[in-house]
Amino acid sequence: MATTMPDRAIDGATGPDTPPALADIRLQIDTVDRELVALLNRRARLSVEVAGVKRGAGTATYHPAREHQVVTNVLAANDGPLAPAHVRAIWAEILSASRDLQRPMRVAYLGPANTFSHRAAEVAARVRFGSFAEYVPCRSFAEVFAATERGTADIGVVPVENSVEGAVGGVLDVFAESPLVIAAEIRLQITHFLVGHGPLGLVERVYSHPQALGQCRNWLMQNLPNAQTIETSSTANSAERAADDPRGAGISTEAAGAHAGVAVLARSIQDHAHNTTRFGVLSRHVAAPTGRDRTAILFATQHRPGTLQQVLRQLSERKLNLTRIESRPSRRGTEPWEYLFFVDFDGHPDEPVVAEALVAMRSACQSLKVLGAWPIEDRVDDAPRPLRPVDRS
Repeated sequence: MATTMPDRAIDGATGPDTPPALADIRLQIDTVDRELVALLNRRARLSVEVAGVKRGAGTATYHPAREHQVVTNVLAANDGPLAPAHVRAIWAEILSASRDLQRPMRVAYLGPANTFSHRAAEVAARVRFGSFAEYVPCRSFAEVFAATERGTADIGVVPVENSVEGAVGGVLDVFAESPLVIAAEIRLQITHFLVGHGPLGLVERVYSHPQALGQCRNWLMQNLPNAQTIETSSTANSAERAADDPRGAGISTEAAGAHAGVAVLARSIQDHAHNTTRFGVLSRHVAAPTGRDRTAILFATQHRPGTLQQVLRQLSERKLNLTRIESRPSRRGTEPWEYLFFVDFDGHPDEPVVAEALVAMRSACQSLKVLGAWPIEDRVDDAPRPLRPVDRS
């Protein structure tokens, strides 16, 4: 049964000790709140109508370009005293509630919980898309792709590149075979913690994911030169292994260590202070242009001198900024030493100059596939938040 807000404030706005000016302001706030609720419900009803149109057209629930435009519009209309950050936070929740009325957003990621991939999924859902989301932990990158392809998840979140260790090869290999595209990007600051029973001088074994071990290589050589390093499936698993090994320690997130019930033995042990990982948000639909976008492509060239240069020249001739290039051995090739090239550059395939460049590049390639386009992301989000330790007694 619907309830209505009282005509007078419930916190003593008209009490005997309340100054008249304060009581009047509080009553004005109550009036504005009622107007806001009415407007938000009016917007929600329109959102439900949008859901019906989307279902009929078979389009995606998540539409980053449209949501980017909505936030841009409200920021332009804002004349304070709300700061832009306040407006962004409010509209993230409004958009999330609207999406939840259509149906809850489901986000697939490489599990288990308390990993950097889990945190990136939280950022994708809560910071970019608001609070209403369900998380789908997966056992492998291929499973993240599969869940998103089947529609079990609306979006998937996978690491694409680390600023220290480079590209995440396993993800690039799956991209080569998947119909999914990147529709958004998340940049996550990576802070590694050494967790275990301790003390540090008793550690004989260090568990962690290969990427984390590589990112802490120098610290381990300087502080635990005689310790054996053992690869695990995830940073969360490394904390669990450390919890079961009195002489072991794990490189993990602080949250994973707390969840496993082991102490932090050393903080920020990564070799580079600005250690950042880029995560791609997987979607079944290419995002519409926003005016400040980045495009990713995958291509293979003929084994002839100058073919790679000929392909990349199409970008430079059109003043399109190349931001990344990676090569991976082709798993589809019939001969050894055949490679696929992964390239990012500024622009969107719907822009005429980019469309023209792609046509010219295809003519110089054996094959070319657009892996996605997304709004350029400059913000770097923080690391996983610590959770309450578990009782392992």
